[in-house]
Amino acid sequence: MSRARLWARVSRWLFLLPALVYLSLFFGYPVVKNVVMSFQEYSVTTFYTGAAPFVGLRNYTAVLSTDVFWQALLTTVLFTVGSIAGQFVLGLALALFFQRKFPLGGLLRSLLLLPWLLPLVVSGTTWRWMLDTDSGIVNEALGDLHLLSSGIPWLTGTSEALVSVVLVNIWVGVPFNTALLYGGLQDIPARYYEAAKLDGAGRLASFRHVTWPLLRPVAGVVLVLGVVYTVKVLDIILVVTGGGPAGATQTLATRSYELSFQQFEFGRGAAMGNVLVLVSLAFALVHLRADRRARNT
Repeated sequence: MSRARLWARVSRWLFLLPALVYLSLFFGYPVVKNVVMSFQEYSVTTFYTGAAPFVGLRNYTAVLSTDVFWQALLTTVLFTVGSIAGQFVLGLALALFFQRKFPLGGLLRSLLLLPWLLPLVVSGTTWRWMLDTDSGIVNEALGDLHLLSSGIPWLTGTSEALVSVVLVNIWVGVPFNTALLYGGLQDIPARYYEAAKLDGAGRLASFRHVTWPLLRPVAGVVLVLGVVYTVKVLDIILVVTGGGPAGATQTLATRSYELSFQQFEFGRGAAMGNVLVLVSLAFALVHLRADRRARNT
């Protein structure tokens, strides 16, 4: 019996071994390597000499002591809050809409996933063309409707550019929010709505006292995942605005990319990447704590 139990334990670990090796190589090693690099003077010459002197917290000090970092942090917060608010509200509205049965509902739900399935480079390039000040279809449509006398500088204005990338990111993320929230709505038993209707509750009261309390766990997961994904968004910003104009759309993710792959200061880029991870964790922990308090009240 002891040999059988021992073999059972060994066999379970053997089944887990491929997954553990994969996670260690492709997730564990990059994280550890990035942390180590952030404490080294890692540059282009390191690839030739192999020397990466230990500099302690110098990279973090250099990164955190610049005005560019704090501006990028503020932009990251604004970009994340605006994107998450728009994605969640529109995603919930569409999920509630598709909860009703109507012809071609399944087809429309499938088509709604297209923005999320398209490569981000393709989406960003398309929106860059649509938001062009002179020849973009957005300004032309607004002009034809007599809503504008001159084109809006969606990509070249320091205030409009941030709004533009937020709108593009909302467009990309709405299908993800809709799919998860729609699945959560499908798990709510219909008898709860029937009981609320017998008690005289209208649509708003049913949503407040039935839908939202039962949907809150799914909503919490959607918000946490949305924050983690949005904080590290890079493709859309690089393609649509490139972080400009004048750094108006420079986030922590684009700043880390700039330090590592444009200025080739890999140590500082790694430090910025670690700061980005900490900001993501802070967002997630704040929301999880708030959600836990809401459940206990």
